[in-house]
Amino acid sequence: MIKRMILGLSAVTMAALAAGAATQAPKWTDVSAPVLKQLADEGKKLDWPQGTAGVTVDPATGEVYMVVPGQGLWKSADQGATFTRVDGGAVGGRCETSYALQFDPAGKRLACFMLDGKCAMTPDSGATWASFTGLGRNWDYAAVDWSGDAVKNIFGARHECGGEAYLSQDAGKTWTMLFKEAEFDRTGGVGIFDEKTLVYAFKGKGTQRSTDAGKTWTKVSDLEPWGRVIQIRKGVGYWLSKEGMLVSRDQGATWTKQGTAVDATIGPMFDPKDEKHLAAAGTKGIFESTDGGETWKAIGPLPEKFSMPKAGWFANVSWDPGRGIFYASQMGKGTFKLETK
Repeated sequence: MIKRMILGLSAVTMAALAAGAATQAPKWTDVSAPVLKQLADEGKKLDWPQGTAGVTVDPATGEVYMVVPGQGLWKSADQGATFTRVDGGAVGGRCETSYALQFDPAGKRLACFMLDGKCAMTPDSGATWASFTGLGRNWDYAAVDWSGDAVKNIFGARHECGGEAYLSQDAGKTWTMLFKEAEFDRTGGVGIFDEKTLVYAFKGKGTQRSTDAGKTWTKVSDLEPWGRVIQIRKGVGYWLSKEGMLVSRDQGATWTKQGTAVDATIGPMFDPKDEKHLAAAGTKGIFESTDGGETWKAIGPLPEKFSMPKAGWFANVSWDPGRGIFYASQMGKGTFKLETK
């Protein structure tokens, strides 16, 4: 009798603990609603598709930057509790992809490659801005050479123009078209190591490399990454692919697979205090690694009804590694945060 009671109590206790764990599971919360309500109350109109359309995080400070179509870039220093517009009219439009907002891995410097709006870069966390010259409807995504004290070199892909890729060597004041490849519009990715060393890849072409600022190209690998922009940290390039995370330690001349494959196209995102601590995201959700990509742990799905018709398209995901917070935004939807600590 006593044994049956103990077993019964144990079952009830376990069920209660399971229910409690379920209620405590991390959930996405909307941090954009107060800003959108404020703009509506002030009678300010948003551009298509309404809502928000881009989010990124300064990896060094955890400050959050959110795009509101037609109403610029908004910054939060308190993990999304409050936001203030900081672009001074220099940034407009929306982020077509999760690679449109490019942060220096060391923090402070942010470049905004907007679609149907103004593009600009800040060297000081939004205090001042330098505008880019526009090209038609502007950009889907771009890679920035953060290696110098002053940013000059940018390698970007234009929106719906038959696969045109451009290089700027004067911080976006002028642009030179490097190539035009129709398939590049759908599957292409770019990377830049310095003023002369560039890489790009897309389906059927493998990985191509140039050491003369895009005048000539040489195929260096049959691997075809699906990440749209290479992430470079301390001179090492990281590029996500279906085979796994690709790594180059010689400015893109050779690439090796590191760790196990992760079903993600956004990232890798870096923890500036721990080189082995990484994150990545894609249609299957968000993933985290504490061993340099050797293994990945699923953190959770994207917010409800978020989608990516192509790698990194429409939805944005960013990470505050110090606080264990992820942020996500998608064109026409709100901006959400997920706390994992």
